[in-house]
Amino acid sequence: MTGVALGAAMLAVLLVLLAIRIPIAIAMLVTGMAGYVILAGWAPLLNYFKTAAYARYSIYDLSVVPLFLLMGQFASRGGLSRALFGAANALIGHRRGGIAMAAIGACAGFGAICGSSLATAATMGQVALPELRRFNYSPALATGALAAGGTLGILIPPSIVLAIYAILTQQNIASMFIAAFVPGILAALGYMLAIALYVRVFPEAGPAGPDTSAREKLQALIEVWPALAIFLIVIGGIYGGIFTPTEAAAAGTLATAALALFKRSLDWGGFSQCVLGTAEATGMIFLILLGADVLNVFLALTQMPAELAGWVGKSGFSPLTVLWVMVAIYLVLGCIMDSLSMILLTIPIFFPIVMGLDFFGLGATEKAIWFGIIALMVVEIGLITPPVGMNVYIINSLAKDVPMAVTFRGVTPFLMADAVRITLLLYLPILSLYLVRLLA
Repeated sequence: MTGVALGAAMLAVLLVLLAIRIPIAIAMLVTGMAGYVILAGWAPLLNYFKTAAYARYSIYDLSVVPLFLLMGQFASRGGLSRALFGAANALIGHRRGGIAMAAIGACAGFGAICGSSLATAATMGQVALPELRRFNYSPALATGALAAGGTLGILIPPSIVLAIYAILTQQNIASMFIAAFVPGILAALGYMLAIALYVRVFPEAGPAGPDTSAREKLQALIEVWPALAIFLIVIGGIYGGIFTPTEAAAAGTLATAALALFKRSLDWGGFSQCVLGTAEATGMIFLILLGADVLNVFLALTQMPAELAGWVGKSGFSPLTVLWVMVAIYLVLGCIMDSLSMILLTIPIFFPIVMGLDFFGLGATEKAIWFGIIALMVVEIGLITPPVGMNVYIINSLAKDVPMAVTFRGVTPFLMADAVRITLLLYLPILSLYLVRLLA
């Protein structure tokens, strides 16, 4: 069996393991180790393992992962989600479908200080779902909007998945973050437009809420200043040259902790829960990283990525056709995998192919950034597509009386908005690269 054939066979084994619900980290470790042994034997594998974990975990940039996770934990404790939703609701809640739009806006704001889609969905679901129910929003629209809005947790920088992509492809984390701003804002606006169109067709699905006075609107906006301040500390510090991304994550974590302490919403028990939750999530992510490293080393031995990149280059397919195929593969994988796992599994295979093709005359760095944004946007769609749809499961755990099928039906308008946005990003790279070029 050739190396390429063995690589393809082991990837098929990996998908089978995932289909029978083996954790992604274990599945990648097992397939990577088995393939490595078949190609090189036990001794080289054990020699590789001597330094593999240290080589991966000693990377300084990876420290942003636990810091951003802890910042999201403290932000949830600090009541920022409630303040953000209150402000958005005061501004647009009086419009038809406005409370659902307010939930989307609050998800975008919370995502700017959280970095996790699952945390955004869980936190905003607890805040916004009671209001949506109080004003008789249809179960499909209410739960669908919250599930889709949760994806903004990673689409709006800072983004843990985007930071890991930057590390894998040796790109600048700050450049990746700034490139995601316009696409992230487009995502939030697209979701709001989807709600507006939906309630025009089904007016009873999203009744208008009560209007608020100018004084109430001003008061609600004043209450979100801590979220704005933390955002400016993190993102403004990075692009103002004050902090590195890791230092900015540390400063943001301290700021959110101070806010939670000031509001007396963080006691010792809550602090312990935040640290424990961060440790569990970090351990899961780092184990997936190690599994991906083992699998990628095996794939490198097979020469499969290089052979595949060479074959695509000689196939005669247009670069955009190849990219659309990658998008389709991501959508299929999204049915059985989470976003981080998809990035770690596919980037070692897809990235060399993309870098070997010509897209609109883009240079190597801009091409890598543009592809990273597209990959991020596509993998996040997997959070709201069946049968996995992790955001859907989280929202349904809060709305136990709403059937899962109803929520999946509710995310359909948002999937249509996603399709339009992905098309725009594919054919208009400037949407991802404008701010990068401007700051450069």
